Amino acid sequence: MEATARTKTEALAPVADLGCGDTSLLRLLKVNPCIEFLVGVDINEDKLRWRGDTLAPLMGDYLKPRDLNLTITLYHGSVVERDSRLLGFDLITCIELIEHLDSGDLARFPEVVFGYLSPSMIVISTPNSEFNPLFPSVTLRDSDHKFEWTRMEFQTWALYVANRYDYSVEFTGVGEPPAGAENVGYCTQIGIFRKNGGKAMESCVSEQHDQHVYKAVFTTSYPSLQQERFFKLVLVNEVSQQVESLRVSHLPRQKKQDGEWDDTPKDSQASSPCFGPVFTEVEKAKIENSPKPFCVGDKFFVPLQRLLAYPKLNRLCANEEMMRSGIADSIPLSSDGSAVVADLRDYSDEQF
Repeated sequence: MEATARTKTEALAPVADLGCGDTSLLRLLKVNPCIEFLVGVDINEDKLRWRGDTLAPLMGDYLKPRDLNLTITLYHGSVVERDSRLLGFDLITCIELIEHLDSGDLARFPEVVFGYLSPSMIVISTPNSEFNPLFPSVTLRDSDHKFEWTRMEFQTWALYVANRYDYSVEFTGVGEPPAGAENVGYCTQIGIFRKNGGKAMESCVSEQHDQHVYKAVFTTSYPSLQQERFFKLVLVNEVSQQVESLRVSHLPRQKKQDGEWDDTPKDSQASSPCFGPVFTEVEKAKIENSPKPFCVGDKFFVPLQRLLAYPKLNRLCANEEMMRSGIADSIPLSSDGSAVVADLRDYSDEQF
């Protein structure tokens, strides 16, 4: 059985960064909880292999899994080659890329990216050559740049491409000029292209055919609550913490004069602002109206419906059955499976 956490996170279509270089943009994008599939493409295979490990999950990603799956793949290849694995993407970014293309590749670039891949949105950035005189001794900003455009040159090219492939485009940039030089515009100019109609073109496989020209050099997958193993680990941990908090709050705080325990439970977590998380009034009401924990002898019972009233657990589980199946192998349940069972007292309670 594949467990799926109850989550409000909505998935986005895949995102690709063409000319991903040192993968710095991919490292920023991977923290977006809505992205499930990231692809980077670059002509420098050695750099991809070297930087790939920086995209791998860290220990914290396992301790706190994402809501949605995330797979990251790096491909070695040219951005002017057609690879069908990049069809259907929602967003394609080309950050400081086009100025590295020679005239032949620049002519083929729109045919591949706008015509063949045809994503919903394309973001292209390139240096603004009008800004260059503000740098000391700069003609081209990088020795590999084949050209650097003025704002007029870039906008003329962008508008032509947008019109040809049925996109709209708006222009912006990053890097404000210093006072007194506002007329040169941004340091880096950006074109944001949106497909008219808003949807990426869905290409029929029989028409497009599978074209796998890129070489995959790195791929990694992140743990998520959509994976049964990690969903159960998170669920068991949250349930255990909540049951322990309720058990401790249910314990008497003092003994009667005759030395016997006062079995009158204290205020529940929902009404105690000094214990546990802070709840909204709506959340407090939901908790208070749910079945309350109770004791039978030296056993402490917490109804699953009570646990489901807590926001964290309600977000993880859609219903009682989902919670029951997720914790049954790790946490003791009542005979009818409706409540978690714990010992009311343990050795650590002597402080009370």
